Formats: sequence, C-alpha cells, structure tokens
Amino acid sequence: MKVKDRMSTEVKAVQLDTSLTEAFRLMKEGNIRRLPVQDKGKLVGIITLSDLNQAAPSSATSLSVHELNYLLAKTKIKDILPKKQEVITVTPDTYIETAAKIMRKNKVSGLPVMDGDKLVGIITETDLFDALIDILGVKKPHSRIDIYISESPGTLADLTGMIAAKGVNILNTVAYYDDKKDRYKVIIRVETMECEPIIKEIEKRGYDIESVITVDKMEE
Repeated sequence: MKVKDRMSTEVKAVQLDTSLTEAFRLMKEGNIRRLPVQDKGKLVGIITLSDLNQAAPSSATSLSVHELNYLLAKTKIKDILPKKQEVITVTPDTYIETAAKIMRKNKVSGLPVMDGDKLVGIITETDLFDALIDILGVKKPHSRIDIYISESPGTLADLTGMIAAKGVNILNTVAYYDDKKDRYKVIIRVETMECEPIIKEIEKRGYDIESVITVDKMEE
C-alpha cells in the first residue's frame, strides 16, 4: 500500500501573508489540524493548530474581543513560521510503512505529499491508522488464530496449504517478528466459526498456538 492510496488530495494550504484569523477558519471548516504553507506556489513550511494556538493571545488576556480579533487578523503566517523550518515530505509512491517511520522518527503527525515541485496531497496519522485497520481487520464473522512459528522456509505455506485443504477460506494473514518473544508470529483469520479441526491439525504439526478468538460481529 502506498501513500497515494490513502492521502487526502483536497489539500487546504495557506500563503505566507494569510492571517491567523483565516488559518483558524480554514482549520475549523475543514476539521483539520495542519496546513501546508506556500510561497508563490512553492512549499515552504507547514503550520499546525498547536502553532496557531501558541501564537494567539492567551484567553486570560485583558484585551477586548475586538482587540483580539484585530491582532489575529493583523498577524500573518510568516510572522509565526520558523525561519529555517525543515519541511519533511513524501511522494505518492512512498510506501505507507515508510511514511509511518518518517512520522515517528521526526515526531510529526502529518506529511505533505509532493509530486516533483507540486503539492498533491497530505498524509496524516489518522490515514495511517485507517490503513492499519484495513490491513489487520476483517469486516465479517471469522476466527482469528495467533500462532508462533519458526523461520524455516515453507512454514507459512504449510499452514495456509493445510487450511485450504480443509476447504476453509483464509480472509487475512499477517506475519511479523515479535521482539519480546524473539520469534515470528502469524495471525490468520479464517472464514469459519468452527475452527476446532484446524486447531487440532496446527497443534499436531507442532506449532505453538497463542490464542484463538471467534468474531461474530462486523468489527473486532
């Protein structure tokens, strides 16, 4: 899965001369928390709701509402944007997991998506969460079997082949390395609520089953 499969393409951006009042309005209307900043069509930064709140006068101020609104309208994005802000971006063909690693490493919650010099989208932590849910979740009744396996070649093929031989459909399979157990773990979701024959065969073949869960609702 790539960034282009999950990014938002209707990107709201601001200019250096955009006022804080306008930036607040765009975020509120779009229910968003960040805005790319452009200057003559070039991406020069990104501003977050937290940045705007920090730049706005405190709610404890003695200023009147009129004075507060005047200050917000007078203050521009260029006045609060860090002078040497490093703009971290990805491309539409960046893999989702790479984007996640970049966000985590740089402690940011969103990345502008660039196609050459053109801003074509934005990918956020919410988009990554939705992608993870789609990858790991199954929206129909099923059984989930968590199994620890060895690194031997053909192990996964052995498991999936056995399940197929029993005439059971596999809805989803995920494998990852469990650092705490120092072993590989496979999560297999099968389209049956009666998985006892599969469980017995898995155990017969010497695999270590951690847990079995049946899910009879649309979501786990």
